[in-house]
Amino acid sequence: MRISVRWTAGWLAWAILSLGASGVATAQERPIAFTGMSLITLHGETVDNGVLIVQGGKIKAIGASNDVVAPPEAERRDLHGKVVMPGLVDTHSHIGLATSGSNERSGPLNPEMRALDAVDIRDPALQRARAGGITTVNIMPGSGTLMGGQTVYLKLRQGRTIDDLLLHTPTGRLAGGLKMANGTNPQGDPPFPGTRAKAAALVREKFVAAQVYREKLAKAGSDPEKAPTRDLAMESLVEVLSGDRVVHHHTHRHDDIMTVLRLQKEFGFRVVLHHVSEGYKVAQEIAAAKVPCSVIVIDSPGGKLEARDMDWKTAAVLEKAGVLVGFHTDDPVTDSRLFLRSAALAVRAGMTRDGALKAVTSAGAQMLDLQDRVGTLEVGKDADFLILSGDPLSVYTHIEETWVDGSRVFDRNDPKDAVLATGGIGAGNPRVASLCCFGNGGDQ
Repeated sequence: MRISVRWTAGWLAWAILSLGASGVATAQERPIAFTGMSLITLHGETVDNGVLIVQGGKIKAIGASNDVVAPPEAERRDLHGKVVMPGLVDTHSHIGLATSGSNERSGPLNPEMRALDAVDIRDPALQRARAGGITTVNIMPGSGTLMGGQTVYLKLRQGRTIDDLLLHTPTGRLAGGLKMANGTNPQGDPPFPGTRAKAAALVREKFVAAQVYREKLAKAGSDPEKAPTRDLAMESLVEVLSGDRVVHHHTHRHDDIMTVLRLQKEFGFRVVLHHVSEGYKVAQEIAAAKVPCSVIVIDSPGGKLEARDMDWKTAAVLEKAGVLVGFHTDDPVTDSRLFLRSAALAVRAGMTRDGALKAVTSAGAQMLDLQDRVGTLEVGKDADFLILSGDPLSVYTHIEETWVDGSRVFDRNDPKDAVLATGGIGAGNPRVASLCCFGNGGDQ
């Protein structure tokens, strides 16, 4: 079906009626009409000679040029020869954590920790992610512990502090999940587990304790005198048990995957499996459990022994089995600027084109419970989109602009952004520039 919404001469009245939803400050913004491009909505068919109208951070109209009429005073952008698609959703990243570290090794279970308290949003890695078309990201603690802590979902808006990038759930809670891991990463000397069996036992004990804590809260009701002493770790796990906070679980080997599914069934929490290097070996079991998978696509050898059977076909096999499949960078494992390449490599290994494009957009949005806001281009959703020079799966294509909430956050024509798009790992680091060039007579 073709997606279109017709704007007529009565567009102003419609915008006024929308005032309550968008707020006074944004309702007065001048609409922008992008025209002439190939429009990949990931909600319906690709539209040739498309029109996209944004205002107040939202998509106001979208469709073919013969179905959508821009309001008379809209700013117009002619994008003939370009491609527009939804902003990318990275379900697993560590950008902004380089100077803080992402693994807390004081103990094996740290559900009370928050990535929120460690992310440096001025790290150039965030702007490199924008250069890669990433507009929404799940920043996670590392996989060095069984429970690494609470993840944080961010919109990659331009901002002064992390508060400017935060997302919230409909109930007002900060949006994020719980990072968990199994396999070899969380193993070590006591108090860390030395075996896979002990690792599962420690996790099981923690969830049982959370069940007891939840029962005490329920019995206490509104009486603070009867409530148990506040426990931040237990609070986080009660959110997991209630389904309010999803588990993002690092796992590689097929037996480790099955352990996660076993624990998920036992305690009833929602889970997204991450990496799943051997997911193709147990695709039917994953599908039967109705558990989504966020796959990492590695295009070079190396890594850890438990990922030795990693295969590009994983996403294709899971897709065929009926599993919801997304992709992630695990940045710095995969550079955020190369995220679209994950989709291209998956297609090369047998995944459908539509499935691969959804894996970097709408599937990730579903895994983060953000599907009502991002992941597809639809009227009423956030105006997060990319302007590309060509087909998104072509190695010759460049991301020319990245827009978040109707504002441009990356422009390849801007020399400062071009450096971040094409330079090495230190590109954009102001300390590198200032410390390397004393005596050179100016900025270098």
